[in-house]
Amino acid sequence: MTKIVSVTAADGSTIEFYDEVKASGGMKDVYFSPTGKYVVAFFRGAADPALRERLAMITGSYRERILNQPGGEYWKKLFCWPTTMLEHEGRVGVVAPFYEDDFFFKHGSRNNDMLGIKGREKEGKWFSSPSNRNKFLDPRELGDWMRQIKLCLMIARAVRRMHAAGLAHSDLSYKNVLIDPTTGRACLIDIDGLVVPGKFPPEVVGTPDFIAPECVMTAHLAHNDPQRKLPSITTDRHALAVLIYMYLLFRHPLRGDKVHDVNDPHKDEELSMGANALFVEHPTDISNRIKTANLKAFELPWKDTARLPYHVVGPYLSELFTRAFTNGLGDPAQRPTADEWENALVKTVDLLQPCANSACEQKWFVFDNKTKPVCPFCQTPFVGPLPVLNLYSSRKEGAFRPEGHRLMVYTNQSLFQWHIDRDIAPNERLSEEQKRRVGYFVFHQNVWYLVNEGMPELIDVQTKTPIPVGGKVALTDGAQLLTSKKPSGRLFVVQLVNQ
Repeated sequence: MTKIVSVTAADGSTIEFYDEVKASGGMKDVYFSPTGKYVVAFFRGAADPALRERLAMITGSYRERILNQPGGEYWKKLFCWPTTMLEHEGRVGVVAPFYEDDFFFKHGSRNNDMLGIKGREKEGKWFSSPSNRNKFLDPRELGDWMRQIKLCLMIARAVRRMHAAGLAHSDLSYKNVLIDPTTGRACLIDIDGLVVPGKFPPEVVGTPDFIAPECVMTAHLAHNDPQRKLPSITTDRHALAVLIYMYLLFRHPLRGDKVHDVNDPHKDEELSMGANALFVEHPTDISNRIKTANLKAFELPWKDTARLPYHVVGPYLSELFTRAFTNGLGDPAQRPTADEWENALVKTVDLLQPCANSACEQKWFVFDNKTKPVCPFCQTPFVGPLPVLNLYSSRKEGAFRPEGHRLMVYTNQSLFQWHIDRDIAPNERLSEEQKRRVGYFVFHQNVWYLVNEGMPELIDVQTKTPIPVGGKVALTDGAQLLTSKKPSGRLFVVQLVNQ
């Protein structure tokens, strides 16, 4: 029977763990607790003062700054943040919560779990390639495209919070982000390697595929060379862009068909990820295209090619991908921030439309502003009139301007406070009142209606007719609905397509 070790942690708590290594990473060995509620991770080698100080800050003041503030419970679901540090037999380690059940495979792989992954954690790499998704993973583990977008939103939000506190992850990758595509949840792990600029330098360079080009280009220099580029908030931004691209399009943005050195594979890799990094979908330079991507987008089924152009993610995300993987590769200052990704993902969720094909693998697609919408994943056309709400707001009374934000309508689509009030954002600061639905949409006798559940000032602008709570209003082409008389209230202008 495995021995149970008992240690007093830095916060005075008694920590117990089985004296048996259950998992190992690049720098740590992981031990399980008898309760199954936490794990203990010890760094290999003798503890040094710098490591002790860094871990004390991460489990102390930085944890306090992120988690022990109003709304801290929200962040506990997005970070697997270490709770305390401890020492045992000359090694220093941390105590961290055990991953929640959602982040373990329930069904595993196809064909009676031939890969033996049932019960293992859902490392993001499993879900970011077509071969894993189509050949190996049980379909019940895959979720759908809406949930893929939502888990990307959770990742962007967590990174935004971390960066706002002046912290960088340093190794943001699909190895250090757990995801659950069936629920749209995500959780950042390996928090004990956080970088604090000017105080705690990075312990690792990063994970291949996610290392920023400037770090690859200077990796040959000594660690203390002032020209050496080390992980930071700006390199996190590159990694975040790669993560989102891979989770939504199931391919790497820089791994195309261009060969930079035919004689030296190592040099070729160094150039393709570093000095010569080139977006596979660069708008003008096509030399790194993946050959199958040159086919017309809809000639091959999605399941077999995974080569649909990145514009299928919609206007908000595609604009950020263009920035991140063109100018942003060589100029870190031009990389989109986590906050920009979060906002773009929120607006993209509002552009989603359910596919009419029940057998569609992705089940949702982003409206592409065409008069005859078609699901890009299975080529199923949308049938019937499709309302689109264009959102307007005013900075001075009576003068409404478009926000460049739209809301797609579908049966039982919900309307929330953040749709009707520009001063409310759908983030961790929402109160319980602000989370309540204020309306929904139904299709009845070939007419689309908005049912008012919580907008006491909703009014049809053209007819000057109030729509009381409990009432409904038809969504006709060109209709204008004012959601509130408050300065922050929005105006909806209805556009009917596919008539």
